[in-house]
Amino acid sequence: MAAGESPLEQFAIKRLVEINIGGVDASFTNSAAMMVIVVVLVTLFLTLSMRGNAMVPTRWQSIAELSYELIAKTVRDGVGLEGRKYFPFVFTLFMFILFCNLLGLIPYSFTVTSHIVVTFAFAAFIFIGVTILGLVRHGAKFFSLFLPEGVPIALAPLLVPIEIISYLSRPISLSVRLAANMMAGHTIIKVFAGFVVALGLFGIAPFVFLILLYALETMIAFLQAYVFAVLTCLYLNDSIHLHH
Repeated sequence: MAAGESPLEQFAIKRLVEINIGGVDASFTNSAAMMVIVVVLVTLFLTLSMRGNAMVPTRWQSIAELSYELIAKTVRDGVGLEGRKYFPFVFTLFMFILFCNLLGLIPYSFTVTSHIVVTFAFAAFIFIGVTILGLVRHGAKFFSLFLPEGVPIALAPLLVPIEIISYLSRPISLSVRLAANMMAGHTIIKVFAGFVVALGLFGIAPFVFLILLYALETMIAFLQAYVFAVLTCLYLNDSIHLHH
C-alpha cells in the first residue's frame, strides 16, 4: 500500500471508457469490466469443466459437479420439488456472486460485491420477483403471510406491522450483509498488506497473519455466496407455499 493511500481506495469506481447518452453518464467502469470478466469466466469454467463429462471426473469437473449438487440440494430442501424450475436462476446467482467474491481477492482487482448498489440491485430484483410470484400464485391470500397462522386476531394490529417491516427489510439485510462482509474483509487485508511492506524484514508476523486472513476471506467469499442463495430459496419458499 503506497504511503498515504487509503485502504478504501480499492473500492473506487473508475471510468474506463467515457460514454454519455443524452446527458446520462453510461461510462464503462472497472466495476462493469469485472462483471463482464466474471460472466466470461463462469461460462468458461462450467463449459470446459463439463466438456469431457468423464466417468472419472477431473478436478475441475468435480468442482463444477459439487457446485451443481450443492445448489440443487439447497433448492430442493429450501423450496421443494416446485423449486426445480427456479434452480437455473439460483445457481447462476450463486456462481456469479462466488466468482465476484473470489476474484476480488486477487491483488489490484476490483470487488464488485463490495458495493451496496450492486448487491442491492440483486436483492431488489429477488424481492420484487418473489413478491410478484406470490401475488400471481395466491392473489389476495398472499397477504396472509403477514399474519402467522394461529395468532389471535386481537394481536393483528401489533404483529402485522412487524411482519410487514420485516418483509420490506429483506432486500436491505440481504444486500448489506454481502457488501459489508466483502468491504470489511478486503479493507483489513489491505491494511495488513501495508504493514508487511512498511515493516520490511520485520513484517514476518503480519505476513503470516495476512496469509491466514486470505484463507479466512476465501471461506467467507464462499459462505456469503451460499448464504445469498439459501435466503433466495427461503424467500421463494414463502411466496410459493406461504409458510410462516
